[in-house]
Amino acid sequence: MNKQDLIKEVAKLTATKKQAAEIVEKVFGTIKESLKKKEAVAISGFGTFRVKETKPRTGRNPKTGETIQIPAKKKVTFRASKELKSLVL
Repeated sequence: MNKQDLIKEVAKLTATKKQAAEIVEKVFGTIKESLKKKEAVAISGFGTFRVKETKPRTGRNPKTGETIQIPAKKKVTFRASKELKSLVL
């Protein structure tokens, strides 16, 4: 399922596809803004989105074998709820 499929499903519950698109965009926008502020987004029965900071580390260039420094970075993680896990597994 992609974003357009999600909009079509939401449109079944709203008056128009345009309203559904606005709702989906607002939900995604709110999640993005919360993550930008480094706030966790917990959706009951679905899961939790978080921003995780990784530490700088030493790595190896696989082509040359040279040791390189990998800088610290931020990444988004998702942890599925028990309910979602039980549906999938």
